[in-house]
Amino acid sequence: MRQRSNSSFRAAQSDDIDHAKSVGVLQSTNHGPHFGLVKTGSETWSCAWSPDGLYFAWSSGNRKVHLVPWNQSKQCLVRDDPYDTEGRRCDQPARVLDCGDYVWSLDIGTGHSYPSRKGQSSLWRRFSFSDEIILAVGLQKGHIKLWDCRTGQLLMELLDHKDIVRNLHFAPDHSLLLVSASRDGTLKLWDLNDDGNMMKTLRGDAKWVNGCAWSPDATMLAGVGNFKSVIIWDMKLKTIVRKLVGHLHDVSACKFSPDGALLATASFDTRVIIWDPYIGDILLQLHHLYPPPSPIFAGGANDHYVRGLSVSCDGLHLSTVAEDGRKKSEFPAIIIVAS
Repeated sequence: MRQRSNSSFRAAQSDDIDHAKSVGVLQSTNHGPHFGLVKTGSETWSCAWSPDGLYFAWSSGNRKVHLVPWNQSKQCLVRDDPYDTEGRRCDQPARVLDCGDYVWSLDIGTGHSYPSRKGQSSLWRRFSFSDEIILAVGLQKGHIKLWDCRTGQLLMELLDHKDIVRNLHFAPDHSLLLVSASRDGTLKLWDLNDDGNMMKTLRGDAKWVNGCAWSPDATMLAGVGNFKSVIIWDMKLKTIVRKLVGHLHDVSACKFSPDGALLATASFDTRVIIWDPYIGDILLQLHHLYPPPSPIFAGGANDHYVRGLSVSCDGLHLSTVAEDGRKKSEFPAIIIVAS
C-alpha cells in the first residue's frame, strides 16, 4: 500500500515496486476473548483513504475502526497514544471508533453544503457541512454510521437496509451523495445535504449486491452481485441503461478507469473483465487460471475466487485480490508501504 501525499497519488513508475519499503504496520491490539474460535477480530477486510490523503481508515476487528491522520510522524501512525515513541506529542493521534456491530465496508468523502436541491427546504436541515471529511461505515445489521474524521464525533446513522452493507462509495463530485450496496439486494442513494435522507432505492436482478462504483463524472453507477450480475445505472434518470453479460459466477467488485472509458469487474469465475460501459462490449479478459477453466469449473467452487480489484490513478495498472489457497496471516494487520 503506497503512502499518499496530501494532494494525490503521483503517476505509477515501472520501478516503484522495487523501491517500495514498509514504513509501519497497523495492527489491532485486541483480538477478542474467543479469537481462536470465532475470529471476532478478523474484520480487517476494509480500508479507505480520504480524497485529500489526510486520513486512512481500516476495520481493525472487534467491531472497531482505526482512523489514522496521515500528515504526521510515522510513529504516530501506528500508535493509539497521544505521544510517539520518542516522547513527542502527536498533533492528532489515531482514533479507535467503536461501531457497535461488525464492520463490512468503509469510505471517506468530502463535500460542501449546497443550495437546496429541487424539492428540499434548507429551513429544516439539521446538519450543515462545510469542508467536512466524513467516514461512512457499513455494518452487518444494515446500518450505516457517519463520523467526523477531524473530531471523531458520530454525526448520524442511516437506517433502511435489511442486511449487510457490503460496499459504500461517496460521489466523486463532492456532492455529499453516498451510495450503499447491500445483501438485501438493493443499492440505496443517500443525500447528506438533506440530513442523510434516503432519496432512491435501486434494484436489479441480484439477490446480494456485492459492490458498486461511480463513474468519475458521477453520471453512471455500476452495481455487481450474485447471479453473474453487472448493471449500469444512469444516475440522472435513476434507471438501468445496460446489463453486461459475460461472467460465469457471482461478481464481487467493480471499478471505473479514471477517465470513465472502461469498467473492470472481478468475479468468482477466476476472471477480471474489462468492459466498454457505454456499449457493453467485452474488451479484455484477465485470468487467474491459465489455461482458462471450462465454464462448468469456473462457475463452481474453483478455489480461485477473485475478491477485489483496484485501478491505478493513471489508469495503466490493475491489481486484484484472489483466493489462491495460500495461508493467511493469523492476526489482522494492515502493512503501510511507501515508495
